[in-house]
Amino acid sequence: MKKFLTILLTLVCLSLGAAAENYPYQSDVLWVTVPSHSDWLYKTGEKATVSVQLLRFGMPCDGIKVDYELGGDRMPADKKGSVMLKDGKATIEIGTMKKPGFRDCVLKTEIDGQKYTHHVKVGFSPEKLQPYTKMPSDFDHFWKETLDKASEVPMKVTKEFCAKYSSEKVDCYLVRIPCYKKNQCIYGYLTMPKKEGKYPVVVSPPGAGIKPMDPMKTIFYAESGCIRLDLEIHGIRPDVDKDTYKDIAAAFCNGDNSYLVNGIDCKENYYMRKVYAGCVRACEYAKTLPNWDGKNLIVQGGSQGGALAIVTAALCPDVTLCVSNHPALSDMAGYLDNRGGGYPHLNHGFNNQLTEQKVKTLAYYDVVNFAKIMKCPIFLTWGYNDNTCPPTTSYIVWNVITSKKESLITPINEHWTSTRTRHVQLEWIMKNLK
Repeated sequence: MKKFLTILLTLVCLSLGAAAENYPYQSDVLWVTVPSHSDWLYKTGEKATVSVQLLRFGMPCDGIKVDYELGGDRMPADKKGSVMLKDGKATIEIGTMKKPGFRDCVLKTEIDGQKYTHHVKVGFSPEKLQPYTKMPSDFDHFWKETLDKASEVPMKVTKEFCAKYSSEKVDCYLVRIPCYKKNQCIYGYLTMPKKEGKYPVVVSPPGAGIKPMDPMKTIFYAESGCIRLDLEIHGIRPDVDKDTYKDIAAAFCNGDNSYLVNGIDCKENYYMRKVYAGCVRACEYAKTLPNWDGKNLIVQGGSQGGALAIVTAALCPDVTLCVSNHPALSDMAGYLDNRGGGYPHLNHGFNNQLTEQKVKTLAYYDVVNFAKIMKCPIFLTWGYNDNTCPPTTSYIVWNVITSKKESLITPINEHWTSTRTRHVQLEWIMKNLK
C-alpha cells in the first residue's frame, strides 16, 4: 500500500545543509513564508496566497518594501509586484494554475544597501502531472544490447586498501571496475563492516559533476551493518588531488562542453550510455563480494545519483530496493510542453540542446522511462523549493512508478537533504531487507 508522508521542516533547521539554504548561517535576516495551505498543495483552479514575514535581528522589518515575481516552476515570471511590510508582515496572492504544476514566488528586498532574496513554491494538483517524454519502441532492445556488450568485458576488478578511511569498525577499499568497453572503467570506494559476517550491499552512484569523493560522509552505512559502494562514474581515480579535479571539471563540466551533452546527437554514442552500463556493472561486482548476504542489493543516490539509482534498479533485476532523492535527468524535454523540465536544463546555459534529434536521444536516457519499468520497491524524497531538480519533475517520476513506493516530501527543501533524512533512508532500507 502506498504510504505518503509529508513533513514540513521548521525554518530553524539543525543541519548545516539546511542552514546554508533557508536559514543562512549567522545571517541578520530571516524570511518566513507560509502558504495558505499547510501542505503547500492546491487543486487546479484554486487560488493560493502566501504570508511573508521578514525579521532582522529577530525583530519584524516594518515599512520595508518587498518586490516579488510569480511564474511557473523554472519558467519566466508572468507577474511582478511589490508589497510594504506592516509589522514585518504581508500577504501575496500567488494565483492559480489551470494545468497541474508548481508556481514559484520569488521575493527580493534591500536593507541598508544589502540585497536579500528568498522563494517559495506551491503545487496545483501535482499528482496529475505526466511526462512529456515518450517511451521509444525499441527501448528494451537498446538497453539489452548495451548490457550484453558490457558483459563481454572481463570483470577484472582491482582493489586497494585505504587506511585513511578505515577504522576499528570499518574497512575501506578503492576499487576499479571495468565497464562498457575495453579500457573503460569506473571507480568506487567500498566500505564494509570489519566484523566477519554477511551483509546487504548498497551501491550509490554520485551526484552531478566531476569532483573528489569522501567516503566518510556515508561511513554510517558500514557502521550500521551494510556494505556500501560509492561510485565515481567518469573513470578518474577519486583519490587524485583537488586541483587536478578542478582542472578536469573546468574542461568537461561547463555548458556545451559538459559530459552531459557529449555525443547527445546519437543514442549509441551518448556519454551516459557508458555511465548507465557502469552502474549495472558495479552491481554485478557487488554480488561477487564474499561477505554479501546473497539477498539484499540496494541502490541509493541523490540528484544525478538519484536518477542513476532508478536507472540501475530498472536495468538490474537483482536490485531489491531503491532509494532516490530529487532525481535529476527526469523529463528533460518537459520545457517543450511550456513548463519546467529536468536537470541539466538543456535549454538553459546550453546552445539549444532540445533539438528534435537530441530529444530522441534523451528518451533512451530519461529517468521517467526507467521509472515506468522498475520492479523493486522505492523510497523517493524531494522538496518543493528545489530549482536544480524541480518538484514538477520529481512528481512526474513519482506518478509513473508502478512498483511499491513510499515518499518523504519536505517542501522547504531546496537542493539539499538533511542529515536526519539521510538516516531515515537507511532506516527504510534496514526495515525492508529480505
